[in-house]
Amino acid sequence: MDNQPHGCTKKINVGFVLHTEGLDMTDIKGQDNTSNINDSPPATEGDKLPLEHVKVRHRGVYLLPNLFTTGAMFAGFYAILAGMDGKFEAAAIAIFIAMIFDGLDGTVARMTNTSSEFGLQYDSLSDMVSFGIAPAVLAFSWILNEIGRIGWAAAFIYASCAALRLARFNTQVDSGKSDCFVGIPSPAAAALIASLVWCSHGIELTNELAFLVAAVTALVGLLMVSNFHYRSLKEVDLKGKVPFVVIFSVVMGLIVVTIDPPRILFIFALVYSFSAPALWLKAKIYGVKM
Repeated sequence: MDNQPHGCTKKINVGFVLHTEGLDMTDIKGQDNTSNINDSPPATEGDKLPLEHVKVRHRGVYLLPNLFTTGAMFAGFYAILAGMDGKFEAAAIAIFIAMIFDGLDGTVARMTNTSSEFGLQYDSLSDMVSFGIAPAVLAFSWILNEIGRIGWAAAFIYASCAALRLARFNTQVDSGKSDCFVGIPSPAAAALIASLVWCSHGIELTNELAFLVAAVTALVGLLMVSNFHYRSLKEVDLKGKVPFVVIFSVVMGLIVVTIDPPRILFIFALVYSFSAPALWLKAKIYGVKM
């Protein structure tokens, strides 16, 4: 130990960043451990930094919303495997299950005030798996492979547009109107593809049907990167009171869906997908301000 006058401590200058498992010891450069002597000798190579002088910052993520995000990604991953294995109905259902989990993670995060940048990025990666890759693989495995390059080109257009849509959303998340989306949301686009496969996988496959599916797949992909404005349900206050007719409408909607889930869901997804282009066209023709 170096000889020093009694009551004098050293000024230790540490200029590196130390990362350990579960700890992030950063920004401890230039900590002055107090002294009445201004000209303290510089720290030598053998000096050690006292543990109590290390600023420890614990990192973590919110558990509940990210559990739902993980569930959505798991369902999307299963949909990919099921589609490649020829289990088209199970794959389509898995995509809709992923949609439920995806809706819950954001809702839970907003209601419990646990939104975070990590959650935003993790949700986007999960969406890319469940609503970007899974529908494209499902459509290609079902029928698009029958028309060769046109089929995989349509599937790639969809997947790449989903990635661009998610990237654009992340860069614009703090700007623009919160009650609408610019471009169709990827879950809605995935719902259209999944419901189309779900209600049609049992019919005879023809080249005409394959070209039609390729056109729908590519078109809904392009809608994701369009500038059409789609209504958002994010601003619905789930903690507030609503009129009785709202609850009644929800119950009736669920009953209608249970009558024929694949076809009813396909109709809902189709109407929502082309609602924004229809409203835009109406505004252009009649001069209505949107």
